Amino acid sequence: MTDRGATNGSPVVHGYPHLDTARAAITALYRRLSDDGVRQYDTSVAPADVAFADHDDLHLGVQRVARALVQQLHLPDARMIVSFREMEHAASVELTAGPEYFIELNDRFRTHRRDIGAALAHEITHVLLHRLGLSFPGTRDNEILTDTVTTYLGAGWLLLDAFREDRDSSQKLGYLTPEEFGYVLAKRAIVFNEDPSIWFTSPQGYTAYTKGKAQAVRDEQQPPLTTAGWSGRHRYAKDRRYALDHPGEPGSGSGSGSGDTGRAYAFETLADGPRVSFPCPTCHQRIRVPVRGRVRARCQLCHTVLDCDT
Repeated sequence: MTDRGATNGSPVVHGYPHLDTARAAITALYRRLSDDGVRQYDTSVAPADVAFADHDDLHLGVQRVARALVQQLHLPDARMIVSFREMEHAASVELTAGPEYFIELNDRFRTHRRDIGAALAHEITHVLLHRLGLSFPGTRDNEILTDTVTTYLGAGWLLLDAFREDRDSSQKLGYLTPEEFGYVLAKRAIVFNEDPSIWFTSPQGYTAYTKGKAQAVRDEQQPPLTTAGWSGRHRYAKDRRYALDHPGEPGSGSGSGSGDTGRAYAFETLADGPRVSFPCPTCHQRIRVPVRGRVRARCQLCHTVLDCDT
């Protein structure tokens, strides 16, 4: 797990450079667990269960927090053996057949105890993904998968709350940017009707959540969804007209004018008439529906029902 304890010479990256990978991670999670499986994580880990006061015994406190996160991630038979040592990264885990897993935390967490839960959440999610056999190729994408799953399954708000930034220094755990953590957290909040904003102790984490939430809401307002705004509907109508006038032309009406391929729609002409495909705003699996005005579509992966104006 990366640990960016940065100064002004090495600022925290902001924005959405990993958004496509995070969206792919959400899709992969639904495919591996199913909609019913994801919905078993309907409650996030409670702040009280992972709180760590300075007067708490270090090792007993670490084991208590680790147990709470094991339960949150539905790993009841996994035992975490946690130790501390000097290391470059925030934490690491030894992935074995189990049931015991050995986690090492950076020595600085001995005195920065409020962030122990965040570090453990990421590493214990590595154990969950190992058991599920779910991974992405390459270290970077696999770590983004881990951050995304940690957050989507109710433990990753801790990682965003560990983000702090001021004029002289900054700290961030994980590979996702603060805004991307906020985005994934908001995607979860929409599905489970949660309000994670009340859990933040970091003002910078709260701000990043509000920015990520705005990005997540935009996913729900893209054409051909009926919730799309006027400009989106106008662009969609123009692209649809072009696609119908030029059937079979590669790229006709691609809908990628927003500059965000994760939200692009695309038209195609089949034997039974024109269709439009677009990503589900919940799980990002692509959905294909007929071009015939108002229709209702049901995502086969996450079972979200969508009102569309095609």
